[in-house]
Amino acid sequence: MKRLLILGAGTAGTLVANRMRKRLDADWAVTVVDPEEQHLFQPDLIFLPFGRARAERMQRPRRRTFSPGVEWIHDTVESIDAGKRQVALDGKTLDYDLLVIATGSHIRPEETPGLLGDHWYDSVFDFYTLEGATRLRSALESFEGGRLVVNVVEMPIKCPVAPLEFAFLADEYFTRKGNRADVELVYATPLDGAFTRPVASRILGSMLDEKGIRVEAEFNAGELDGEARILRSYDDREIAYDLLVTVPTHMGASMIEASGLGDELGFVPTHPNTLLSKADDHIFVVGDATDLATSKAGSVAHFEGHVLTENLLRATQGRSLIEGFDGHANCFVESGFGKAMLIDFNYDVEPLPGTYPLPVLGPMSLLKETRINHLGKLAFRWAYWNVLLPGLPFPVPNHMSMTGKRTEMAAEAA
Repeated sequence: MKRLLILGAGTAGTLVANRMRKRLDADWAVTVVDPEEQHLFQPDLIFLPFGRARAERMQRPRRRTFSPGVEWIHDTVESIDAGKRQVALDGKTLDYDLLVIATGSHIRPEETPGLLGDHWYDSVFDFYTLEGATRLRSALESFEGGRLVVNVVEMPIKCPVAPLEFAFLADEYFTRKGNRADVELVYATPLDGAFTRPVASRILGSMLDEKGIRVEAEFNAGELDGEARILRSYDDREIAYDLLVTVPTHMGASMIEASGLGDELGFVPTHPNTLLSKADDHIFVVGDATDLATSKAGSVAHFEGHVLTENLLRATQGRSLIEGFDGHANCFVESGFGKAMLIDFNYDVEPLPGTYPLPVLGPMSLLKETRINHLGKLAFRWAYWNVLLPGLPFPVPNHMSMTGKRTEMAAEAA
């Protein structure tokens, strides 16, 4: 029997496994390797610190997320031998005919000198892990005033809009708590503005200004003095804080580096349109594990999944691959007070104002705060568990469309 082996059972790995089990012949085994017992709905990590999500409802037993016929091996991958087409686990090896790397990205706070220490989860917190978001919730409840700094150490990160969402939700949280005037919110980013693309950066930057959130742009965090509560950049700029919410360096799985398949951050060099690894014709890459110039977000894993499913089938049949992935990403940006905005973009087209998915009718608005967008973000929870992960058809176009977008904004930005 031939084997399709998938490393990682996050969003990308799970949906690909479920789709491929439905489409591959019976002489192919679909095997997934992942050490975690629970599948975490990561988008709710942004709500957990503010008491708007519950940890127990964000998780489901991983075994329940797979379709019948998908084999799950509860183990840790140590390395990949591409030459032998083998994967080493703890004490055994697995052979494969085709391999999918879906091992995601992971925070590495140890990469920033001083970030870890006695102050970790005392005055310094992350919200990209379940433990970090849970502990941050307690810290926010007891925070009566002072300077709260949200810092992105370096790019790329999972869900690039999440730090902005945290700043917006913190503004709402302290406003409702009644002590917003006593809290100084600072957003420190290595980017030259609020976002990576001009139009979105200008609009999101204006929102930060309107909410009284100070932006420290081009701040490349180099070290932390946890005792003095000072964050210092490589060019010796300093930001003092009372509470620091950090988005640490993100890197690929450690076994990618051990296998010699990654770049300096442990992400796998990947052909941008086919999702084939640049190192080996029997290895594909999906989700946050790639080095692609698109967002590390759940929507990207979904859009990549369409192309990857087709190309895996073509690979089993010895046919040429399609260059079908255009870098499509869309993300809801929770902006506080029951509203959100939506951004939709790809490799070549930046986020633009307009309506989505239909012109005029929408019902979603692009780069505009609306109640409908907020409800859309909340509705995604149900869609994630019941449609996206099972690999069912999802009513969102795979390729980005210019329908409904106001292209004159891009010309003005240029």
